[in-house]
Amino acid sequence: MNNSEIIPVICYGEILWDVLPDGPQPGGAPLNVAYHLNKLGLPASLISRVGKDDNGRKLENLMDKWGINRQLLQEDGDHPTSEVIAKMNNRNEVSYEIVFPVAWDYINDATEISSYIKPQTYFVFGSLASRNDITRNTLFKLLEKDSFKVFDINLRPPFVNRTLLMKLLEKCDLAKLNEAELEMVQSIFHGSYEKEADQIKFIQDKFSIQEIIVTKGEFGASYYKGDKAYHCAGREVKVADTIGSGDAFLAAFLSNHYIGEEPRIMLRNAIAMGGFVATRKGGCPEYDAEEYLTFRREIFL
Repeated sequence: MNNSEIIPVICYGEILWDVLPDGPQPGGAPLNVAYHLNKLGLPASLISRVGKDDNGRKLENLMDKWGINRQLLQEDGDHPTSEVIAKMNNRNEVSYEIVFPVAWDYINDATEISSYIKPQTYFVFGSLASRNDITRNTLFKLLEKDSFKVFDINLRPPFVNRTLLMKLLEKCDLAKLNEAELEMVQSIFHGSYEKEADQIKFIQDKFSIQEIIVTKGEFGASYYKGDKAYHCAGREVKVADTIGSGDAFLAAFLSNHYIGEEPRIMLRNAIAMGGFVATRKGGCPEYDAEEYLTFRREIFL
């Protein structure tokens, strides 16, 4: 791949190992999104950084196995590959202890990377990757490039900063957040609305964001575009764990958005993908696209 080729989607941020009670799993929202996009047939690349250690080599080997181009993946001789200690409660909900500092806190070379970002590129980023100044400064330089900017908010206390969040919201074309994050964002910016539609309008107006997705777990999701709202109920599935299901949802939504699919179809397909991955272990489970399509047909009969 050279920088004259168009990469449909580029994901920016953390790549790591989720250390679970039953063993480590590859993860990080940007890696998960890129993984599922490639599974769905939309080529995606990842801007991140790993240590020059066994954990880093294992992630590089997995990316090669999965067909994720790692030309934009950096190596760091001074900082280790990221690990996140994941703990699961009896409702299959996951909490995280995110170790700091790690290799992806030091993503650099913005000038070289930026040449790969084109106006047609969907550039996906989150807030967690901005916790350290080096990766944060690189991100803001890349956000100056003309692209379709997708902000996957992923608020992770204590890495929540009002000024930073404001700057990132001002940069995005589409924002994705869950219900708890929607409440948190409107509260941070002194909104006091109770109804979801009013909360969304408050954020759209304040930050000039045209498109917002709200995910609701088993209850489905909503998509707001301008003054239009679309809703789709969830479906009950047998949950193995919820790790990466939101990332899978976003990947399916973007793969449909990229080809200009109708909003209700985008939501339905994304909800099916989130549910499908929740029935498997880990954020990047092995599957082929036909398995997902069969699952989608079955739950949306």
